[in-house]
Formats: sequence, C-alpha cells, structure tokens
Amino acid sequence: MIEWHVEGIQYGSCNCDHACPCQFEGLPNHGHCQGFDVIRVDRGSFGGVDLKGVVAAAVFAWPGPVFEGKGQMQLVVDDRVSQDQRHAIEQVMQGKETVEAGTHWWVFSAMSDTIHETIVRRIDYEVDLEARTARVHIDGILESSAESIKSPVDGSPHRVKIQIPHGIEFETAEIVDATSKVTGVIPMDLDGTYGQICKIHHTQEGPAYKI
Repeated sequence: MIEWHVEGIQYGSCNCDHACPCQFEGLPNHGHCQGFDVIRVDRGSFGGVDLKGVVAAAVFAWPGPVFEGKGQMQLVVDDRVSQDQRHAIEQVMQGKETVEAGTHWWVFSAMSDTIHETIVRRIDYEVDLEARTARVHIDGILESSAESIKSPVDGSPHRVKIQIPHGIEFETAEIVDATSKVTGVIPMDLDGTYGQICKIHHTQEGPAYKI
C-alpha cells in the first residue's frame, strides 16, 4: 500500500437540516442523501508526489442512507494540478490505497455503484474555519456559499460544533448554514441546509488522530 497523507481545510454540505442525523448514526432527514465536499491540501504527499496546493471536490448521492449503498460519486480536480497530482488525489478521494473503512472517502466510494469520470476544471475555493465561512465556484458544476447559522430571534451568529473523537472524517467540525447548486450528472439544489467546515488529516491508515 502506498503511504500518503493529506492535511487541509474541508468544506462540505448535504441535503439534511443543520443537525444532520447521520453524524449521530441516525437516518437522513429526507430519506435520501446528496451532497459534496471540497478540500484544499495545505500539506500532503502520495508516495513521491507532493500534494500541497491541490484543490479537489467530490459530489455524491444515494437513494437512501449512505450505508445502504447504490450511490453515485464524481470527483472534480482543479485544472492547475499536474497529471501526477491528479492521479494521486483521485486515488485518495476514491478510497484507494486506504485500509478498509479508513476514511469517509473510502466509505463514500464503497457505497457508490457508479463512479463517474473525473472532471478537470478550475476550482475557486475560499474557506475560513474561524469565521465559519466558505465559498466554492466550479464553472458549470457547483456554486456554494456558507456562513454561521443565525438566530431566528435576532439574527446573531449561533455557533455549533460537532465532535466525533473516533470519527473517520473529522474530530471536530464547525457547523454552518449552506446554500448550494450542483449541475451535471449528480444535480442538486440545496437552500439553508447542513454544512460543515473542518480540519482534515488523513493517511492510508485513516485519520492521523486515530493512529
């Protein structure tokens, strides 16, 4: 198995309400699951390939809960990466060169009957973990923005974190209000749904904090 590690800030959203039941081993609010995640690699490598600066996204959908499978998934890789970097991040985000159920990417891939061809396109990605804001633009594919959840009483920011000490995706995530539109083979239109911003530090053995 190739040794690799990826560190960066990930922003993701799904069609669940702000308190996504899936994070608590519950069922999705609306019976099915669709969403995406985007990551900018701040530090990382795959074998001898440096992954610093790589930006990539995964779009996915399942007809029911993720664990029931029958889903579909597609990656988008920023067009400024090299061919070697593209191949490497594809391996990572499709769950390859990873121990069984080691990362959320492994699970998403294993639960997807269809893996669509990877798209190479410019990804504009801005994220601020402390401010709890994010913005993603992928021309013709994805538009998304996120901000703090607001109080329905006075509109003030309402800060919420989820901690999963032994999670395969994150240890701590800031929960945000997300609005997104995805076009293409996995379309979705999400308004005011669950979003999360979190630090990612994954390896071929799973999250670094679990090793």
